[in-house]
Amino acid sequence: MANESTPCPCDIGDRFDYEGCGQEVQVEHIKAYVCKPPASTDKAVIVIHDIFGWQLPNTRYMADMLAANGYIAICPDFFAGREAWKPSDDWSKLGDWLKTRDARKINKEADGVLKYLKGQCRAKKLGVVGFCWGGIAVRHLMMTYLELKAGVSLYGLIKDSDDVSNLLNPTFFIFAEKDDFIPLHQVTLLEQKLKKNCKVDYEVKIYPGQTHGFVHRRREDINPQDKPYIEEGRKDMINWLNKYI
Repeated sequence: MANESTPCPCDIGDRFDYEGCGQEVQVEHIKAYVCKPPASTDKAVIVIHDIFGWQLPNTRYMADMLAANGYIAICPDFFAGREAWKPSDDWSKLGDWLKTRDARKINKEADGVLKYLKGQCRAKKLGVVGFCWGGIAVRHLMMTYLELKAGVSLYGLIKDSDDVSNLLNPTFFIFAEKDDFIPLHQVTLLEQKLKKNCKVDYEVKIYPGQTHGFVHRRREDINPQDKPYIEEGRKDMINWLNKYI
């Protein structure tokens, strides 16, 4: 997927200088970042990180934004203690690195997080969002866990062979028009498969002129031309969750 001349898509964008409003907790065998809204709620959203891991300020910013919109937001370490990718790492080795972090083999972590949300947080209405690596994970979880009532997969890499028609609940797919790592023909193929076989609500949306990671990896203040699309993507994500959770 990547080499020295073609860096990982998640390296496009800006690292947010952001502290976070939540706290870190232990959830069974993994750590997680949790942010809760001012008012008590039984609605919760799992936020799944990209290759840079659960501590990336950008992803915590997204979790805090969800909390500000009335959700308990939890961003667990789905790498389960293994090192996240660093921008300084050798990009030519990313493919091998990803083989040890399969976004479709996270059920043990997901089970623990769901148990925590239901038990410690008393959440009853659950959803999931994920970015890049996390976008792949969202597709897997939405075909596996019936209790996840809504999912938002943001620019999760796809293969021509991927089929996500067996979604159990409504799922929203966000893609960028200028994403060098997700060709538009793959998005079209994904949508064709969903149209033919999917039994639940779904939406596939492509945002004009945007690059990979735009919703969580772009700062509006230094990318004014992208600001409307960044804000639209975030608003669409929240509206989808509000509609189905």
